[in-house]
Amino acid sequence: MSQQIAVTRQTFDDVMVPNYAPAQMVPVRGEGSRMWDQQGREYVDFTGGIAVNALGHAHPELVKVIEAQARKVWHIGNGYTNEPVLRLARALTDATFADKAFFCNSGLEANEAALKLARRYAYDHAAERGGKEKSEIISFYNSFHGRSLFTVSVGGQAKYTEGFGPIPAGIMHLPYNDLETAKATISEATAAVIVEPVQGEGGVLPADPEFLKGLRELCDQHGALLIFDEVQTGVGRTGTLYAYEQYGVTPDILTTAKALGNGYPIGGILTTSKIAASFSPGTHGCTYGGNPLATAIAGRVLELINTAEMLKGVQARHDHFIKGIEAINARHGVFEHVRGMGLLIGAVLKPAFAGRAKDIVVEAEKNGLMLLVAGGDVVRFAPSLNIPFADIDAGLASLEKAVAAVAATAKAA
Repeated sequence: MSQQIAVTRQTFDDVMVPNYAPAQMVPVRGEGSRMWDQQGREYVDFTGGIAVNALGHAHPELVKVIEAQARKVWHIGNGYTNEPVLRLARALTDATFADKAFFCNSGLEANEAALKLARRYAYDHAAERGGKEKSEIISFYNSFHGRSLFTVSVGGQAKYTEGFGPIPAGIMHLPYNDLETAKATISEATAAVIVEPVQGEGGVLPADPEFLKGLRELCDQHGALLIFDEVQTGVGRTGTLYAYEQYGVTPDILTTAKALGNGYPIGGILTTSKIAASFSPGTHGCTYGGNPLATAIAGRVLELINTAEMLKGVQARHDHFIKGIEAINARHGVFEHVRGMGLLIGAVLKPAFAGRAKDIVVEAEKNGLMLLVAGGDVVRFAPSLNIPFADIDAGLASLEKAVAAVAATAKAA
């Protein structure tokens, strides 16, 4: 038996590429909405692994699935199909607008696949337009769709493409929630419009219903495909299985990941039979995508989340969070407003506290709470969908201590 290597947070600085700046504590165990670090200190988890652990840590039903499937088959490659992937695809298509599914390993890969499919579909149907080129991708400022060179270029945040040029061509960015600019820009050259129903990394900003409805109409008018990036909003996060249901707007392609595997890497796209036909054999693939272990877990995740009781509970927890955050703000006055859908919530800092979201996260950690940011001015909450109300209250008590500490430093300055 090999000797286990002792590691600490310092080990990260010693051996890891410095593209992350992780917290000082190192989590070693999780259960439900609680985590413990190397020193045995306990934390309430409001991060959900960045909206991933929708059923919390070490959910007993998922542990059973992992153990059972691990004794059967983990991986066989995409030269074969398998039972868990077929069950998952059937469950997702039965529950959504889609006829077909494709699986990969992450949200990045799902968005890459969706964008490639949109361009390939436009290429395949060029004869219907007299052979005219149709390849333009339209996205929105402050969006986030992944970190491959293609998806990071489609995302509307210049800070993520700086130093990686030249970036792929044929991509245009527009203001989010600005339908008039979209009307003036989307044209017969547009192959696809990709949009997040709620901009997650861009500040937890929900789309206006009329904006998404207008994009649907414009895409129909110009023969473009509408892609909804539901990597962060999907699988119950907003209170329905996918956010498009609440908007009453059906996309042509939907991307999903994060919560689908509850921490086990999986992503995918959902689409119609007509569009899916453009991914004929050899046009796209993924070595690990749709492997039996990932899809067995995702199938059980879907069963547990896609119930009326679970989804109704998301809204009840949303209301509880909002009430608690607003009560804290009434006492300390640091937030301009609170926004979001379901259990994807953003507390926007007042101008006097601009850029200090990370300071609140650091103070929260000192008080036993794990939090997220969405840019420098927004504190983000993305806990498990089944987080106990008692854990919400405990976490909000820690949040208040963090907010009070930051507010005190601002007054002192």
